[in-house]
Amino acid sequence: MSNKKNNLRKTYLISKRIFDIFLSLIALILFSPLFLIVWIIQVCNKSISSPIFKQKRVGYQGELFCIYKFQSMVDDAENVLKSNPELYDKYKKNNYKLEPHEDPRITPIGRFLRKTSLDELPQLINVLKGQMSLVGPRPVVIEELNEYGTKKEKFLSVKPGITGYWQASGRSSVGYPERVDIELYYVDNCSFFFDLKLIFMTAFQVLARKGAY
Repeated sequence: MSNKKNNLRKTYLISKRIFDIFLSLIALILFSPLFLIVWIIQVCNKSISSPIFKQKRVGYQGELFCIYKFQSMVDDAENVLKSNPELYDKYKKNNYKLEPHEDPRITPIGRFLRKTSLDELPQLINVLKGQMSLVGPRPVVIEELNEYGTKKEKFLSVKPGITGYWQASGRSSVGYPERVDIELYYVDNCSFFFDLKLIFMTAFQVLARKGAY
């Protein structure tokens, strides 16, 4: 890579980080009343033991980190799903997704949080901590990383994001292997203006409630 390209890359990454910090702080302040309301509702939800869900995801250059989300599943959700081998097999074959009505892990409140994408709000904290960006490939669990095959290293060469080209393209309605091509397209073409475009595209997807499981 030429010095010019290196300098452009560094400028992009610095501006992206500044943008991430500024916008995530503004978002946390603006959405703090909503954050508090959801938190209180979650505390009163007897089917969960914690308002916040933490899960190990694969981040930048393969580093593991805990992603934060509002809890939308019952406690011990993984074992609940695995206790039904037929449903678990369907889950794996269906790009690690199940329809909300057939997923025994999701609480009634959780279905609403997922449909409106409110469960993603705590990830603004991940952005502030530098573990994620506002825009980037969606962070995956270790098992799901296998879908990227020989392209794992490329996929992990940028920070994962709260939103990205996959989310803007339909989120859960777009499965593997097409998702791999979409995520890697972002890696090859990421830029400040592309990031802005994807933020606006994602806002439309959220408002239209498209692809949210």
